[in-house]
Amino acid sequence: MTFPEVDLVIAFRATKKTSLSKSQIRADSRKAEQQYSRLIDTLTYAGLKAVGRRGESLGHLLVFVSCPQNHVNNLIKRERHSDFLSGLPTTPVAASDDIPTLSSADRLRLVHAFVTSMPADGGLGIAPGSSEWDLVESIMALHDREFNEAWIRNWTPRHIASVQLDKIREQFGDSVALYFAFLSSYTKALIIPALLGITFYFFGTPYSPTYSTLVFVWSVIFVEWWRVRERILSLRFGTRGSFRVEKRRAEYIPGFSWWKRELRMVASLPVLLLFAGILVALLTGIFVFEAFVTQLYTGPGHQFISFSPTILFVALVPRFLAIYQYLAKVLTRWENHAHFSTHTASLTLKTFALSALVAYLGLALSAFVYVPFGEGVMQLVQVWLFQETTNGHLKGTTNSTTTDGFTEEKVAGPTGGFWDMDTTNARLKLNPGRLRDQMFAYTVTNQIINTFVEVGLPFILRRIAAFRDAKKAGMTPGSPGEKNGVKKRVVFEDEKEKGGMEEREFLDGVRAEAALPEYELFGDYSEMVTQFGYVAMWSTIWPLAPVMALLNNFLELRSDAFKMTVHNRRPIPARTDTIGPWLDTLTFLTWLSALTNSSLVYLFCPRSQSQCSTTPSGYMSQLDKVHQHLFSASGVRAPDSGADQNVGATRELLMTALLIALAASHGYMILRVIIRHIVEMLVWKGSEEVIVRERDERSVKEKFLAGVTGDEEAKTSIQSPLIEDRVEENGKRMVPNEEGADFWDNDEGLEEIMRVSKEV
Repeated sequence: MTFPEVDLVIAFRATKKTSLSKSQIRADSRKAEQQYSRLIDTLTYAGLKAVGRRGESLGHLLVFVSCPQNHVNNLIKRERHSDFLSGLPTTPVAASDDIPTLSSADRLRLVHAFVTSMPADGGLGIAPGSSEWDLVESIMALHDREFNEAWIRNWTPRHIASVQLDKIREQFGDSVALYFAFLSSYTKALIIPALLGITFYFFGTPYSPTYSTLVFVWSVIFVEWWRVRERILSLRFGTRGSFRVEKRRAEYIPGFSWWKRELRMVASLPVLLLFAGILVALLTGIFVFEAFVTQLYTGPGHQFISFSPTILFVALVPRFLAIYQYLAKVLTRWENHAHFSTHTASLTLKTFALSALVAYLGLALSAFVYVPFGEGVMQLVQVWLFQETTNGHLKGTTNSTTTDGFTEEKVAGPTGGFWDMDTTNARLKLNPGRLRDQMFAYTVTNQIINTFVEVGLPFILRRIAAFRDAKKAGMTPGSPGEKNGVKKRVVFEDEKEKGGMEEREFLDGVRAEAALPEYELFGDYSEMVTQFGYVAMWSTIWPLAPVMALLNNFLELRSDAFKMTVHNRRPIPARTDTIGPWLDTLTFLTWLSALTNSSLVYLFCPRSQSQCSTTPSGYMSQLDKVHQHLFSASGVRAPDSGADQNVGATRELLMTALLIALAASHGYMILRVIIRHIVEMLVWKGSEEVIVRERDERSVKEKFLAGVTGDEEAKTSIQSPLIEDRVEENGKRMVPNEEGADFWDNDEGLEEIMRVSKEV
């Protein structure tokens, strides 16, 4: 049996998953029966074919929706006319023109927009989350299994140089194609810092000003180049300016003033700052515990105490972020954005702000607190915890030692107890390689874990879920053919009688896809943008970080494609001409890279030498004065430096760092203006896409002047159901006799809802 083409599948939940009383279940069933009948009637009277089938559990329905070709043709005409009037690079379809052939993604996008957009925009308003359709869980599209298998099987490393964007766009839409274009471009751009990193790691010096400057310039060039590149791609895709014709969200409340929305967005800022402050305090506390306290503890199990900060991080930070993400979604809905693009941008900025803190704060604390001031702070902690000072000397039995030219007085080495009270151990326990270890963890270990979470973990979770379901249904685990549950056999027997084994296999595949999570671009963009931040801002610490990022991204292209086609539902195609808020985030990270790179070079590259030194005496030479001030504060005398001189050294260090940061910020702004102008002239001006766009616009204007597009059909739109697509006989909805029509005649929705009441 060959089934007709299914465009969309609507998941309809007749009952809640939580246990309710019998009276509540019957009331929910009556409500579900009314809403389901209204759903089928709305779809059918609008010219679509719709039929319901049983889902994966009792009360769960899958409504299959198909749009006849003549209806699709009218949707094409309406969109082309709207695009033309809104200034998009397209031409309207006249009466004498042939209807253009649609790709799979464009067809799904048109049908989905017609079903979910608000009636004011010419749609049916059937959207998950709307109060009118509260039993509609989701609307999804089915995967093209043949395309997915061929795409994954034929994807080789050569696709890095030439990603098949046209095929991706035809199958998954513009937004997904634009992501893979960004990922491919970013991966190829990483070749430059990777080569620089290898060169400076093996043949250069640590914290090289030359390497830091080149990586910073590379980051600015890439961001400005991508800014132009996405504009060229939007011309090629025909989506330039698509925000002008974007449909409104179903949750949008009309008549909402723009200034009210802006005030609500401003009102969300204190909440963001509050959670950011709490997160900074939490991460700083974990950092201090791991970096300082674990160095002083010498009691039982001290070799295992280093794992406790990781346990605290895993136990507290994800939960805190989950609470914040839920609140961010509530606040974004409260802002009442009219369109998905602005709604998504607002939510993205809120969410990524805290994710970036988690990603980069540990490195910032290590680079600007632990390594420069660690030994002094550790001595302060030791003194505050265990001893008091009198006139600048430690109480108790002391002896004097000379280290690096100044004298320290210390407690006469207690060897027992749970804590190390010997202040001279601060310098010995300080780990100058901590920054490199952190960079290795972020750019190697974390990326391996993320790949496993994306590709391998979903298989394990599905196996666990299948085992639980089999056990709950009374089946022997690992023996799918042994079914002791009568309900499951009845459902399959009905399907076998009406559609045969082929229909049963088809429905089993749809149920499996319905159980998958929806695909979201946020996670993939967030991973790549965070990685860009590590390369641009922190690779001065470990120049091999770009190499690790490049190797990871060779796998990322394929793993993202695998994840999208195997572990997630098919993305609903959407038109877009930009990567949205992620471009602003990249721009912000390039500005931060100017500050971090200049600060790292200033702190760790001695100005007394033309090259950075790897020796301990030269490595921290510019911070010794500040260390002496901290030692003096902790009760360790530094007779060569008075208190005023120590305070002055600290003030000088901080003021110089501030001036360098301001200079780097202004240098970034000047460099960005110059690079943007050069990229515009080299890449945008004279590009093939721009020339074709200008030629097409001129041709359309010439036709308009000639009166070619003045027919009345350009003024028509689909505002009413297509009556010719609906045939009624004896009060029943009928569809044209075609192959697969039996599938659309067999509706199980009302029967399944009635079964809910009978099962009580």
